Amino acid sequence: MNFEVGMIVEGKVTGITKFGAFVDLEGGKTGMVHISEVASTYVNDIKEHLTEGQTVKVKVLSISEEGKISLSIKKALPQQNRQQGRQDKGRAQRQQMAAKPPVFDGQQSKKKESSSFEDMLSRFKQASDEKMSDLKKTENRRNGGYSRRNSSQK
Repeated sequence: MNFEVGMIVEGKVTGITKFGAFVDLEGGKTGMVHISEVASTYVNDIKEHLTEGQTVKVKVLSISEEGKISLSIKKALPQQNRQQGRQDKGRAQRQQMAAKPPVFDGQQSKKKESSSFEDMLSRFKQASDEKMSDLKKTENRRNGGYSRRNSSQK
């Protein structure tokens, strides 16, 4: 059988690797489905979606000059099923985000207590001064107690 890009055919999964699956097609040809082309959702473990010996519908994505056939299972699905998979993925991500408890630090509660511009500016200036002080201490330790500017003037 002659395969053309865009054709949808049936095949049997003959091998599974961590990067994809090999599918036997009619006429003794073999193609490969990359892991990104297995399902409309993120596939971490391909063995959760496919098993050896399973019959699958695949779409021919490309045929190289050497005769290698690139296949897609997700593009062989009807458009409605592909969109459903994307919606399920989005729903799963939203549920996962909702399940994580929010992380609070002391700064967030302080921001809620005093939110005037002057207070925020004061906190910023204080934090900036502390950082500059720490930076100067670290620089002095590295230079043996004096700054480079002073050492070049001697």
